[in-house]
Parts: sequence; C-alpha cells; structure tokens
Amino acid sequence: MKTKLLLLLFLILSIRLSYNQNTNAKLSIEKIMQDPKWMGTSPSDFFWSEKGHKLYFKWNPENEDKATLYFITPDNPKPEKVSKEEKDNLPGIYGSYSKDHTKKLYSKSGDLFLLDIPTGEIVQITNTLQYESSPMFSFNEDKVIFNSQGNLFAWNMKSGEITQLTDFVKGKKKKDDDGYNTKQEKWLHEQQLSLFKVLEERKEKREKAKEEREADQPVRMKKIYTGNASASNIRLSPDENSLIWLVRHPAKGGKQTIVPDYVTESGYTKDIPTRAKVGTPYFSSVDLFIYNKKKDTIIQVSTENIPGIKEPPKYLVEYNKDFIKDAKVRNVIFSAPVWSDNGENAVVNILSVDNKDRWIMLLNTEDGSLKLLDRQHDDAWIGGPGIGWWGGTLGWLPDNKNVYFQSEESGYSHLYTVNIKNGKKEALTRGHFEIYQPFISKDKKSWYFTSNQIHSGVRDFYKMPIKGGKPVRLTQMTGKNDVYLSPNEDMMAISFSTSNHPEELYLKKNDPEIRARQITHSLSEEFSAYPWRIPEFITFTALDGANVHARLYKPKKPAEQGPAVIFVHGAGYLQNAHQWWSSYFREYMFHNFLVDHGYTVLDIDYRGSAGYGRDWRTAIYRHMGGKDLSDQVDGAKYLVDNQNVSPEKIGIYGGSYGGFITLMALFTTPDVFAAGAALRSVTDWAHYNHGYTANILNTPVTDSLAYVRSSPIYFAEGLKKPLLICHGMIDDNVHFQDVVRLTQRLIELGKDNWELAVYPLERHGFVEPSSWTDEYKRIFKLFEENLKK
Repeated sequence: MKTKLLLLLFLILSIRLSYNQNTNAKLSIEKIMQDPKWMGTSPSDFFWSEKGHKLYFKWNPENEDKATLYFITPDNPKPEKVSKEEKDNLPGIYGSYSKDHTKKLYSKSGDLFLLDIPTGEIVQITNTLQYESSPMFSFNEDKVIFNSQGNLFAWNMKSGEITQLTDFVKGKKKKDDDGYNTKQEKWLHEQQLSLFKVLEERKEKREKAKEEREADQPVRMKKIYTGNASASNIRLSPDENSLIWLVRHPAKGGKQTIVPDYVTESGYTKDIPTRAKVGTPYFSSVDLFIYNKKKDTIIQVSTENIPGIKEPPKYLVEYNKDFIKDAKVRNVIFSAPVWSDNGENAVVNILSVDNKDRWIMLLNTEDGSLKLLDRQHDDAWIGGPGIGWWGGTLGWLPDNKNVYFQSEESGYSHLYTVNIKNGKKEALTRGHFEIYQPFISKDKKSWYFTSNQIHSGVRDFYKMPIKGGKPVRLTQMTGKNDVYLSPNEDMMAISFSTSNHPEELYLKKNDPEIRARQITHSLSEEFSAYPWRIPEFITFTALDGANVHARLYKPKKPAEQGPAVIFVHGAGYLQNAHQWWSSYFREYMFHNFLVDHGYTVLDIDYRGSAGYGRDWRTAIYRHMGGKDLSDQVDGAKYLVDNQNVSPEKIGIYGGSYGGFITLMALFTTPDVFAAGAALRSVTDWAHYNHGYTANILNTPVTDSLAYVRSSPIYFAEGLKKPLLICHGMIDDNVHFQDVVRLTQRLIELGKDNWELAVYPLERHGFVEPSSWTDEYKRIFKLFEENLKK
C-alpha cells in the first residue's frame, strides 16, 4: 500500500512538472513582448582595472530593478558584486595615458584627476563648478591640457598652476579699434581733435596712461573671434607653438520640424522640437584653423588645391550636361589632426560635405599647407567600417613614417598604410571580408582587430604583425566575439553570443590554442524552457546573379504549399543574417512563434546591408526600393522553388527601412505578397533626415528623380493586398507625419484594404510591452487571416 502511494505521488509530481515545462515552453505574443528582463539580463559594459587584476561589468542575475556592477579576477572567475565604496573610488573608465602607461588622466563628474597606476594614488586636478573635460598630457608630459567652457587650459604638473591658453569669443571683432559705428562718427571725431587743442592733449594723455597700465599687466592670450559658430576639438601642437581648432558652421535656412505630443501629464498638447528634413545638412562646413604664437597669425587651412575638390557629383549630368563648367570648390568637413609619436608630423581626415570624397592629408602647421596621402572617391557615397565623418580609423605606425587608415579601395574595408615621404601605399589585409576596430598592441609589434574573415556572419578577433602578414585567429567560438583585452594583453574577456543565445561573458588567455570558458549564465528558467531555434544560414541567387545571405526558419514538418513570412530588417546598412544574437530579439522570438504556427520565415540581408563590402552597401544608390526590394521578391521565389511554400501565401513585414520596403513591395509588386505589415515606415524620403538620406539619394532639389522612384507615396495606387500600418505618434526619427500623409493619399485613391494602428506614447523604438503586444497581435492576425486561406 505504501509503495502504491509513493508511486501515485511520483506520478502526480511528474505530470505536474511536465505540465509546467510545457506551459513554460509554449510561446505567446504576450510572453515574447513583455519586459525583456523575463529572458534574463546579459552582462555588459566591460572594463579592466588598470593593472588587470579585475574585470568589471554590469549584470543583473537576480532580476533587480537595474543592473549592478560585478567583478571577477582571472584567478577567481566567480562574479561578485562590487561594494559601494569600491565603486565610488573607481577611476573613470575612459581617459588618456602617459607614454609609458604609468599615469592616467580622466574626468569624473566634471572634474579632472591624475592616477598613478603603480601606486594607485589619485590626485584631483580641478574642483570647480565649471565642467572640465578631455584631459591629455602635453608632448613633454610636464603639463595637463584640458578643455573648459569652450577654451583650452594647461595645468603645470610641478607647480600646480593653471594657465588659460585660448580665448575664443563668439561674434566678430569691431572693424575699427576706436569703435566708430559709421564714417560720419569718425569724421566728426577727427574734426573735433583738429579744432580743439585741449581735446587732443587730453586724448594723448589718456592713451599714454592706458599704454603704461597695459605694460604692467601680464601678457594675455589672443582673443579669437569665431563668428556665429563655436571652436571645437582644440589642440596644442607638440612644440606648443601652434593652436589648432575646428569651427563647425551650422547650415543656414533649414527649418526645424516639430512632433506633437498629444498624451501628456499636463493634459495639453506639447510640441517636441526635432530635426530638419533632408536638404539641410547638419553643418555647411567644418573648417580648420591654426594660430601661430610666434608669428601671432591665424591661418584658415585652404582647401583650394585639394585634388578633385572641384569635381561635382556625376549624377548632376542627368540634369545639366554643362555642370562641369560651373564647378566650384566643395565644402568639406575636417577632422582634428592626429600627431605622430615623435611630434613631428600631423595628419588630417577630410570629407566633402556631399560625402563623395575622403582625403587623408599631411598638415603643415607652420603655413597650413596640405599634402595628399590618399584619396578615396565614390560616385555613390563614402562609407564602410572604419571610414566615418570624424576620422574613422586613422593613426601612425611606430616608425613615425607611415600613416594607417581604412579604405574600401578593394571593394571591402581593409587596413592600409601610406608612407608620408614617398607616398607608397600598402594593403595590410586583403580578401572578401571586412576589418573592424583595428588597434596597435602595447609593444607596437602587432595589430589586433575583429573581422568576418571566416564567414560574413561570424565575427572573430585576430592578431597580425605590424607590417602585415597572415592574421592569427584568437577566438574559436562560432558567433560574435567582442573582445576586451586586459591592460597587459595577456587575458581576453569575451562577450559572446550565438543566434539563439544572448551574450555571455567568457574568459581566456591570449593564446589561440586555449579555449574560452564561460563565466556567466544569465538566462532565466522560463526563457531556457523553450527550445529556441538555430536558423539555417543560407544563400540564394538573385535574378542578377548575386548571392544573397539570409536566415531561414522552418517547421520540422512543413505543410504542403504552406504559408511563409519574409522579415525585412531596418536601418538599411545593418546586418541581420548573422550567427550571433540579434538586436531584433523580439522579432527573432516572433519568428519562432510563427514557425510554431506552421509558417516558414525568411530574414534577408538584402542589398544595402552591412558586412558584404562596398558594392553591396551602395547597390541602393539613387534607387531605394530597387535591388533591395528585388532581393525580397527573389527570396519569395526561393521559398516557392525550394521550401514548398505556396506563391499565394507569402507575407512580408518590417520596421523603419523594413516598413518602407514592405510598402514598396505591396505598392509595386502587388502580385508577389499576399499581405504586409509596415511598421514606423518612411513613406516619402524627402521628409526624412539629411545625414542618412542625402548619402543615398542626394537631395530632393538636386536629384528629384531619385526621390520620386524611391518613395512609396508615389506608388500607393498599386496597393491590392491587405496592408497594416503601425506607427508611434511621437516618433522623432521617422515622423508620424509620414504615415498621415500616406493615409490621406490612400483615402484619395479610394483604397479600403488597409488599416492604421497608432501608438500615442511611442517613439521610433517602442518601449511599452502593451504597445509591442498590440502591434504584433495585429501582425499575426493579418497573416492568419490572409496567408492561411
């Protein structure tokens, strides 16, 4: 009897456990879209102590309100919480180091500090109500140079004396030293002095007394007027004779937009000021100036003789065949100079404002002249890893003779050097892959960088000789390896993830033969209970012969001629068909949910996506909704031809750029897709921002053809199949006005197979679980009603 009772009890417990496991494993939209903390919180924000004894990171394994600072040591890698006292006494994470790396400068709460790394002693340099920032050692390391209130200061490390080095003033200096406002005032003044001797004598005495007073005063720095702009990135040359700074000129005439906020605490509608529209750049130019102390002269670095500076964009030939005759010097954006370690030479990165050219040039700070080291031109736009507006990858090799930088010259972003004397350029890396975040080792003998050399969807960490050679792969795990080297570079902290597992912390020695060991285990039991799928990483052939990478999710036993959904990632230049944890983690979970309900899902890295080189990046130039859309159409064909999907049961959805593609798909290829959900979509590129849009489509005034063929609002009459539109009303990225204008267009066209769901308290990226849940329930309903007929 007792045995039977025990067996019965065991059976009940087993059934209950099985029921709980099945309940936890079953997905619902409510579960997927709840606060992400239900999944568990991955470790983040890694940094080493200055001696490398500890690795710090934020983590929340106990599911508290917010993440807490933890640490491990290489000898004892069990995570422990950092005490409040230790946390309060930690030096700033970021800063600048002395040449021998024994001292560190950093700012904390607006004040400056100097850390002696061997002893751990900290000296507070400033303690003011002003905000001091950007501290760095002078070339001779006898001073600390820093910024405060838009000016440059120096702190003498021996005497502790602070000296102001610049006096930048907004506005313009009066043209006449005597302060005359008009020629009439000047004439009257001179007449008075010529008629009355007493007035003339008094003036002479007054001026003499002023000269005597000024002679007794200490010599002050020169006042430098910056007009309507402000000085930034102020630098002192290594010889301390020159001051170099940038002046950013805001674009004139651009009207700023507003976004109305209807649901407010006050009960009144509030206007949120936002960006200008494309056609108004952030800056009309960023100029470089040099002040020579000995000569007491200010030079604006001239761009007149930069090779190709007068070459206008080639697309203009469609509008005016004689455009070359009217060629003018294009405005540019200078970066701050980067000095060689010996202090003898400086190099600058220069971008044309139209972003068709990037020049790397040697700067002579004596006369402001420039010498070309490398020019990268792109008829589309300059871009790619390590190639950016404010300099990207740029620096000097230890020999002080070669400058390093990244370029897409080969079609992929690779690491190059150029000799400043003979102009010889060498590629240090080669191949159909990209280089990310390269830096030189502490001993100056090697490079470290991340690359997708093994596979476009895998990121590994590499080491390579300083002059190039075969890179050594230091990480072995397939996914994404974000590496944080210890200060002495003997240990590697790795934030690693796979396609079905968020980031965890791993630790290993800096040795390619040693495997990494997992330190954190962050996933919740509820999240882990579900068998999250590893998608298939496939390629299919587009109509033009290109190999398109994608993620494929499919049921174990798909139905004959079953339904399918194509997901279109956002941002345009972003990669999602990779083998690590996606920033689209909600969509990843939704795709698992769809597969559970019999759908096949395809997630495509279409033309314009990151990770595949220059030609892939720029394939959408002057026609968004061209090859990026045809890749979705070819993806649909792949599903029909290879995955037993019905051509009548394919849906499409995406957000932001993905929403734009969804609109173009339903408007211009209405017979391919049975339904679509467009989320936070751009409907007319003439109403988006300048920085992103002008790269790809130029501007509406200069390239109206590109905007017309790329904007869904012009093709709305093509809508045949059901369309769901979802948008946050306080979206300050893609404004709600975009869908309001499209709504009016659809009404005027008499379309009735669409619906609009609005979210009054959401911006571009939703934050409320209730909003996410409502949105994705509508998407699922759309697909259920239209793809399973």
